[in-house]
Amino acid sequence: MKHGFIKVAAAVPFVRVADCQYNIEHIEAQVRQADAQGVEIMTFPELCITGYTCGDLFLKPFLIRQAQESLLELAHRTADTEVLFIVGMPILIESQLFNAAVALQGGRILGAIPKTYLPNYREFQEARWFSPAKDLQLATIQIGEQQVPIGYNVLFRSGGVAIGIEICEDMWTPYTPGTRLTLYGAQIIFNLSASNELVGKNTYLRSLISGLSSQNLCGYVYASCGYGESSTDTVLTGKAFIAEVGKLLVEMPRFVYEERMIISDIDISRIDYDRMSSNSFNASVADHTERGLLTEIPFRLRSEEASHDIDRTIDQNPFYPDNGTRDERAEETFDIQVSALVQRLRHMGAEHAVLGISGGLDSTLALLVTVGAFDFLGLDRKGIIGVTMPGLGTSSHTKGNALRLMELLGITQRTIDIKDACLRHFEAIGHDPAVQDVVYENAQARERTQILMDLANAYNAPVIGTGDLSELALGWCTYNGDHMSMYAVNAGLPKTGVQLVVAYLGRSERFGHELREVLRSIVETPISPELKPVDASGAIQQKTEDVVGPYELHDFFLYNFLGFGYEPSKIYYLACLAFKDKYDEESIYRWLRTFYYRFFTQQYKRTCMPDGPKVSRVSLSPRGDWRVPSDVAPTAWLRELDSLRPS
Repeated sequence: MKHGFIKVAAAVPFVRVADCQYNIEHIEAQVRQADAQGVEIMTFPELCITGYTCGDLFLKPFLIRQAQESLLELAHRTADTEVLFIVGMPILIESQLFNAAVALQGGRILGAIPKTYLPNYREFQEARWFSPAKDLQLATIQIGEQQVPIGYNVLFRSGGVAIGIEICEDMWTPYTPGTRLTLYGAQIIFNLSASNELVGKNTYLRSLISGLSSQNLCGYVYASCGYGESSTDTVLTGKAFIAEVGKLLVEMPRFVYEERMIISDIDISRIDYDRMSSNSFNASVADHTERGLLTEIPFRLRSEEASHDIDRTIDQNPFYPDNGTRDERAEETFDIQVSALVQRLRHMGAEHAVLGISGGLDSTLALLVTVGAFDFLGLDRKGIIGVTMPGLGTSSHTKGNALRLMELLGITQRTIDIKDACLRHFEAIGHDPAVQDVVYENAQARERTQILMDLANAYNAPVIGTGDLSELALGWCTYNGDHMSMYAVNAGLPKTGVQLVVAYLGRSERFGHELREVLRSIVETPISPELKPVDASGAIQQKTEDVVGPYELHDFFLYNFLGFGYEPSKIYYLACLAFKDKYDEESIYRWLRTFYYRFFTQQYKRTCMPDGPKVSRVSLSPRGDWRVPSDVAPTAWLRELDSLRPS
């Protein structure tokens, strides 16, 4: 494996019903194709050596003998490959016939798994030919010269990787064999299937596979019979899915008259992290497993040096992946924020709210959330006190956007200039205003917060915080300045999420057509705290991303660090893949090092952060997801990162 990823495949070959020789030739070709692409484990469909639709031919000893001889030949012909592959075939044990999956690697037959549940309804009549796994009396069988383990409580293991196998109908039951095997440690379930085409069935199947991988915190690889199977009463066109913890990584196109294979990489380390983090999963393990029931069969994985790069898309924005659902997620995010603020305002009995409005992204979204909450509660928007506080670095552009935004939303506007107050403060503490250092910047942030807090007292209202998750992660906020509020509605959103939600609200015209242009202007304005003077033309000079780095990188780092528990080397590897066309490796390394240093050293700001809603997998709330001491050291993370420095 490379960085915890294991390359898997699901293949659908052409078959001829009852022509085992033809079938293994096509299986071998796909095994070799997968092996050349670095696949570690792959599955073929149910009964693929004979064909699924043989009917009463399954009761003929000649076909069963042909299947076994073809299996032995297939093992011999693939002895020079490294991939572990799983095929389906009928296996005769004494007088009983079993629908089985057989695993092979490097010319050896490693083990066989009989089907647990046999469908015997409507178009499926498997009980006519096969016996269920519970009728199995033996633990090993003779196939050629090999003694092969057989059973349904079987895992295949290589080091820290374990896989389980189930067959078609098994996955449609309330307590699936795959579920049982995940509780015994299988991180990936492979399903050999023969699922016919019915209108609407594929959508149901897709949701079933996604749900099983989510519920069992596992990967799921599914392959179903394709062309060549009989169409006497059913249509089998070939379909396959690869899923990981609720997400479909890749799906095979249907109704394509050709042999097909899908390949992707399943993240074993992410699965292990999710299971370690889920006390409910581990409680289920304790409730539903017994010692001594499981058989483990070893197999081999390639060395990390021999592993191929991963075959899956790495989202640049894992908070809001570019998969066609961004607008839906943006709307849901906004609705969560509004619902959270509605509850807080209702609890307080508040009819007013106070916000600082800068004309930037964060305060814009916080204001829109507040307006949404007031509208929901039937409160007059004039009860929202929006305060713009031009300081020593405010540009006319952002001030104009702030005023226009408040005007269009119909809230109460206040403009309080803080320049003179800050200059008097500098004089009082003996600071030269020509020295534009952290004192110069933070004094403005704290002056603004003081004004908002005092207005909150005057209106008996909460100060609605505007800071976001990315700023909290990097500590890019002034302690006891913009860091503090009575309720922080953006605390669960990364900066890239704030951009997407504001842009979506503009396009959707949720607050009216006239707001569209001002929201577009705000989204396109460079991100800045505006605490240092503008240039001679009035343009913003102080740009946040020039100092701390691109937020899209930091949000990528944050999600993978907290959401999946990845180590620095893996995050660096994934970032280099995801952003290869945008940033060079040196830049990614530089900003990843900045991320780790700032994240660890700024924990004290998060330890006392105000309440705010969690809206995604990642949260930094000290009351919920992230509880660490403020003096934790980043040394180990930085040390590993230093070993990755690009030459």
